Amino acid sequence: MIEPNESGEKHAQSRADGMDARRTAEMVARRSYGKLVAFLAARTRDVAAAEDALADAFASALEDWARNGCPENPEAWLLTVARRKTIDGVRRRETRDAAEPELKRIADGLEAAAGESSGIPDRRLGLMFACAHPAIEASVRSPLILQVVLGLDAKRIASAFLVSPAAMGQRLVRAKEKIRQAGIPFRIPEKEELPARLDTVLDAIYAGFAEAWSDPAGTDVARRDLSEEAIYLGRVVVELLPNEPESLGLLALMLHAEARRKARRNADGEYVPLAEQDISAWDDETIAEAEELLVRASRFGIPGRFQIEAALQSAHVHRIRSGESNWSDIVKLYDVLFALTGSPVVAVNRVLAVAQVEGVQIALTELDKVAADSRLAEYQPYWAVRAELLTKLKKGSEAREAYQMAIGLERDPVVRRFLQRRLEAMAQEM
Repeated sequence: MIEPNESGEKHAQSRADGMDARRTAEMVARRSYGKLVAFLAARTRDVAAAEDALADAFASALEDWARNGCPENPEAWLLTVARRKTIDGVRRRETRDAAEPELKRIADGLEAAAGESSGIPDRRLGLMFACAHPAIEASVRSPLILQVVLGLDAKRIASAFLVSPAAMGQRLVRAKEKIRQAGIPFRIPEKEELPARLDTVLDAIYAGFAEAWSDPAGTDVARRDLSEEAIYLGRVVVELLPNEPESLGLLALMLHAEARRKARRNADGEYVPLAEQDISAWDDETIAEAEELLVRASRFGIPGRFQIEAALQSAHVHRIRSGESNWSDIVKLYDVLFALTGSPVVAVNRVLAVAQVEGVQIALTELDKVAADSRLAEYQPYWAVRAELLTKLKKGSEAREAYQMAIGLERDPVVRRFLQRRLEAMAQEM
């Protein structure tokens, strides 16, 4: 017979073991999900099946690790279980005789990888270029990379691309099926194939970094890991393609932003806009690396979106460090960037620079020109910029409405508080 206190101790231990298992599984998912999917899918060329097998493996892990303890190499454990699930899936789809050669090839490759103590080969970049294949619908290539390589869910991806989660989910399912049916190879394309795919890969890496950027304080572990992953993948692209100026530009852009992360919150955890940041909190070494990359990119004489965006970051850093006004140069950079992209987001950012050079009224007129774009209706920065300009023009009621829209659209509670304080200050001044 088990004494009451003994039963309680066993229950507490069981609960602790379950929590350890869950923490380990979550850590592995953040650290290695994309790598595991990439390796499994490289063998089968079936991304959806790889994701399903890995999901089953994680479910098994939660039970097994809570009961038997976490393995020394959890990634290899997951890969071994996912391998069995993958092979079972192939068996169900095909007859045993027809499937046997394929099964042996998959089993041999995955068994070898699972047994490697040095870790699982990282084939994410090959998977990214596979997702960027011309056979896949252009509008879903970057979202597909974000899901299968960086692990974002359809809802977060849909928000980034301004479409409904249901529509995005359907597009992603179709894209994975296209990879399987077409047998798209998981490899870095030949040189002549790169222009058709590199832009998509860079766009996806940057979109992943931008998602992580929405957690400035780094309190969300998943987003912090995503930021590190995006920069890591950016470095991998640069190492593989050192003569691609846009790869250099993207890495420079991300490093410039990352260098200022600590300055985006004050000691009380409140949001600090760029112009008010403590520059002593900036990471000078990271900024220097970003500048060096930007210089390397400029030597090719082929300007692109990411190089221009990195140059804008560099210009802002120079202005704040030196105290010199370079707003005219910043407007020119925005003009070039808008000519390259036609993005309403670029147009909104440009307006703030125009206000510094040509005045607030002209800036508001420029903002009104892009207001008809339906994509801006739920774009928080548009309303925040509009509110700031209207406040400076002493148009209190219109500014209040714009602030209320910006506050309602902002997901970050810290930024919402910042906007609320701006609204309250405006109300007191009017």
